[in-house]
Amino acid sequence: MSRRGDSLKRILVVEDEPSVSRLCRQALASEGFNVDTAANGEVAKRMLRKEKYHLILIDIRTPVMDGKQLYHYVKEKFPAMVARIMFTTGDTVSEENRVFVEQSGRPLLAKPFTSSELKETAAQFLRQG
Repeated sequence: MSRRGDSLKRILVVEDEPSVSRLCRQALASEGFNVDTAANGEVAKRMLRKEKYHLILIDIRTPVMDGKQLYHYVKEKFPAMVARIMFTTGDTVSEENRVFVEQSGRPLLAKPFTSSELKETAAQFLRQG
């Protein structure tokens, strides 16, 4: 599934669950992507100030600064990067999360997901962008 040129693409995974973070890193790196991880939005903010990412995969529920707060930060400070955001969450029944994702206009990858689903979703996202 590796594609020519993907090795230059950087992905930031904002995920507080170590097992999910590892899965994302391994799956995406195996496709030739450069993958950085952040345990929460506060860490991700620092990384976004230093690096440009082709995809920012944000878990909606993270401690310290959640995905919604990080989304609003990116929207304010780096508006061009909003189009590079995709959300993940295991809480797909929450009305609040559903409305937030709909209003953001950003895609959602529901947890649990497999490494194959992640790879294909990321590849589709990057082809569109």
